[in-house]
Amino acid sequence: MEKEIERLLDEAVSNGEVAGCNALVLADGKEIAYAESGYKNIEDLTPFERDTIVRLYSMSKPITSAAVIWLMDNGVIDLEDPVEKYIPSFANAHVATKGGRVNALRSVTLRDLMNMAGGTVYPGNGTDAERQSAALFDEVIRKLGTDKEIGTVELASRIGENDLDFQPGENFKYGTGADILGAVVEVASGMRFGDFLKKEFFEPLEMPDTDFWVTEEKRERLADVYETVGKEAKLNVTYNLGINYKMDHRPAFESGGAGLCSTLDDYAHFADMLLNNGNYKGKTILSERAVKFMTNGSLAPWQQKGMDGWDGLTGYTYGNLLRVLKDPSRCVSYGEAGEYGWDGWLGAYFANDPVNRITVLMGMQKINAGTWGLTRKVRNLVYKEVR
Repeated sequence: MEKEIERLLDEAVSNGEVAGCNALVLADGKEIAYAESGYKNIEDLTPFERDTIVRLYSMSKPITSAAVIWLMDNGVIDLEDPVEKYIPSFANAHVATKGGRVNALRSVTLRDLMNMAGGTVYPGNGTDAERQSAALFDEVIRKLGTDKEIGTVELASRIGENDLDFQPGENFKYGTGADILGAVVEVASGMRFGDFLKKEFFEPLEMPDTDFWVTEEKRERLADVYETVGKEAKLNVTYNLGINYKMDHRPAFESGGAGLCSTLDDYAHFADMLLNNGNYKGKTILSERAVKFMTNGSLAPWQQKGMDGWDGLTGYTYGNLLRVLKDPSRCVSYGEAGEYGWDGWLGAYFANDPVNRITVLMGMQKINAGTWGLTRKVRNLVYKEVR
């Protein structure tokens, strides 16, 4: 399997599909395959290696989910709590419709945010709510590196002042729910979001390279971002969703939806903890009940239609900031019912299969990758070996 995966990665690099990438496969927490190819910086010909640090973007979301579930597990929050309990600007929310603004029929809840069903959307140009979100994130980007950077709770508060895209619970639409939840964790715990993650997850899970920024002594290990132009990978310096490309200082906005960076080995410790029902090397991070709840979520039937249109994710539902495979017969790659995980905008990828006790992780920095052809090919090679 390892040689076959290496061949796939080499082909993707030679075709200009990706500048560099790596992949790690574990069974019962033990490594069964690792491969790497290409460069983390093409211009300097520095190789993409095992300890290369990548921007996770949306692969930050499972960690944010675990933080919320930790608070639930410890009696700090209730997922039926209205968001305004923690972020007051969400009180008296409004919904943008074609006929104008209308009152929200009920409060947005933490459960809505965990299922991307709260109406809080990412930047775009298709609806009024998306345009308001775009203006807000443009402001976040403009203020990066200044003494006026917008912070985690401030951003969530500003989102609460914007219109929702639909009535709470009415639909599924991928958006800023995890960013708001990061602020909720901050308020509910009384700690900065990053400090909470470090205390409850990164330190006990031995994840020294996972954070919202990269210290100077590690920065040479941070991969650059590339996009495919024709048959060539071209450098693309992006601040998408308010994430500082350089990762050279601790940001005021610690994005629960997109802000973390990590390595495959670090993330493997997090994945292993979940696969072992909340335990890691004899330490209990989450209860077994908490992990079962976190990794078995699903959308309501009327929300699922919003997920069904997602290319490449047919057969999956969504819950607690994770995809969950419900119907492998509709999937476009091999898989097992109950598999869960998520990926990132730059191609970082995570999947846990609790039935076969398999973990698949990939790292890369490719614009608009997510779960794409290379990811599915690697998955298929892995599942070909599963008996």
